[in-house]
Amino acid sequence: MMRPAGFCLFASLTSVPSVILKNHSRYSLSLFATKTSRSRKACIYCQKYQLHTDSKMTMGSYLPPWFSVAPMMEWTDNHYRTLARMISKHAWLYTEMLAAETIVYQKENLDRFLDFGPEQHPIVLQIGGNNLDNLAKATQLANPYGYDEINFNCGCPSPKVAGHGCFGVRLMLDPKFVAEAMSVIAANTDVPVTVKCRIGVDNHDSYNELCDFIYKVSSLSPTRHFIIHSRKALLNGISPADNRKIPPLKYEFYYALLRDFPDLQFTINGGINTVSEVNAARKEGAHGVMVGRAAFNNPWNMLGHVDSAVYGAPRSNVTRRQILQKYQIYGDSVLKMYGDRPSLREVIKPLFGLFHSEPGNGLWKRKADTAFQHCTTVKSFLEEAMSEIPDFVMDSPIGEASSDCVNTFAKAKTLLPPPYTVEEEEEEELVYA
Repeated sequence: MMRPAGFCLFASLTSVPSVILKNHSRYSLSLFATKTSRSRKACIYCQKYQLHTDSKMTMGSYLPPWFSVAPMMEWTDNHYRTLARMISKHAWLYTEMLAAETIVYQKENLDRFLDFGPEQHPIVLQIGGNNLDNLAKATQLANPYGYDEINFNCGCPSPKVAGHGCFGVRLMLDPKFVAEAMSVIAANTDVPVTVKCRIGVDNHDSYNELCDFIYKVSSLSPTRHFIIHSRKALLNGISPADNRKIPPLKYEFYYALLRDFPDLQFTINGGINTVSEVNAARKEGAHGVMVGRAAFNNPWNMLGHVDSAVYGAPRSNVTRRQILQKYQIYGDSVLKMYGDRPSLREVIKPLFGLFHSEPGNGLWKRKADTAFQHCTTVKSFLEEAMSEIPDFVMDSPIGEASSDCVNTFAKAKTLLPPPYTVEEEEEEELVYA
């Protein structure tokens, strides 16, 4: 017997609030809307893993993750997130992926990996790994730092991660383990837990296989929010950079998930580079949009429009000169805090996209190469290198966001695959899990 996926998935689950999505206590779960005693057995299994509600607010209230900055290794570090928060007050920020083993084995040196300034909220810790004990310990060690959510990486195609490490996107091939990992993480924290994944791996790239992953993970764990990178991953022979370009984008898979799993939350990721595209995706029903490289390479024009164009806040009058003045104070306060780290180059790295496509952008970057050779503070570096940027660029606030018409996502909704259905045998298998 075949049943639509939505028939048996979480019929009593309430939707995410439309204004506030800072949830710390828990919903009770009802796993299946079927009438069998075996379904009730599954419900009992999951009672201890419950969703978070907004009745307990420990860090404050934040607007929903309509816009978030993707976790990027060696990119979304503490320095970048500090700069990003100076530009946008409402974007959700993610850490780089931290392996659970790194957190566990560096427990005497955790501040270097987990500490962040309080202004970075709302902030999500992304962890990766395939050892349940270490995932539990890492979650416990991260708790005192006060992250707003914990995200589990099931999308990284790097050979070090998905190859030698046997986690990241490779875990999409083992949804039952992912469900167990999510249950373990949730049992050791008081904040919501989420999964970031691709739409497939190698030849396991059908829409039904993606739905099987979503169905099993959400059925056997408290996971109710998935960030979907709308490309599959190729694990043999191409680099992580090529994995962001070569596999085709299939936004239709994302919008089909919205149709087939109406009680879950999904954020769309992949190939989205402007605020116009963010709003176009949301106009077609996306619960949230995650942006990666564009938010790092062009933070002023990407993040600078998020608060007003996405969240409806008044447009900021802050200038890049004011941003740099604040960042200089931060940068010099953390320079070489941990021996030789962070270096001046590491602290300055997030600034290289601040003047994207502006007059003087190439000149200041060339001057930066010389300044790195003798400058010892962020202040002295900025005084030397930034002289190439014209005053009108330094002192102009962010302009109006582009309102270009984007119909990519509307077209995707015309290409939806057939609705997902759950096999009776598969449903019973989950009941007995």
